[in-house]
Amino acid sequence: MGLAELLEIRPGVTAVIGGGGKTTLLRTLGEELAAGGARVLLCASTKIFPFQGLTNLKDPSERTLADALETCPLLCAGTPVPGTGKLTAPRIPMARLAALAEYVLAEADGAAGRPLKAHAPHEPVIPPEANQVVCVVGASGFGRPIGEAAHRPALYARLAGVLEDAPAAPETEAAVLLAEGLHDRVFINQIETAENRRRAAALATLLPCPTAGGALQREEFFVC
Repeated sequence: MGLAELLEIRPGVTAVIGGGGKTTLLRTLGEELAAGGARVLLCASTKIFPFQGLTNLKDPSERTLADALETCPLLCAGTPVPGTGKLTAPRIPMARLAALAEYVLAEADGAAGRPLKAHAPHEPVIPPEANQVVCVVGASGFGRPIGEAAHRPALYARLAGVLEDAPAAPETEAAVLLAEGLHDRVFINQIETAENRRRAAALATLLPCPTAGGALQREEFFVC
């Protein structure tokens, strides 16, 4: 079973939030969907680095993007952020992007490289057109102090009901996810050890939504 099927990715706009592999998830899903014959657009509602080895259109017109998708079924588009090398949301409205590409996969969050994440009131930036939200959880954060494993650790600890020096665990992550209620499904990434597979299974039992797991770098995916 492919990753898109595991996560039940539907045509339209999918927002990806959380930590621990959002950009890699976008690319993995995009390559899989494009290989199946779909036109796929990767973008961000926040900021993202251009994808190495893919076509990255900077501030394209709608006509330019439509033409590019006819010959290149997987590409990234966005508006350059001066001085950063990153791209933010395309100027083309999201509804129009969804009309040009069968799948629009939008990174809608930032986690400063941390595997776990709690969200400030202005986060994440989920497009109104999104028909599903996938939250990525990095299993490498489990067992480490929340203060070093989580982006916005003070908020994460408060939502989890523990101190910042407490270890991140399936129970703390479940508490944060349930308190925020931002996602439709969860993907637990970085499951590269038997212990993290056990922790991922424990997290899945605490969540009422569909949950998949794996190691994106190894291209390994499974139902938790």
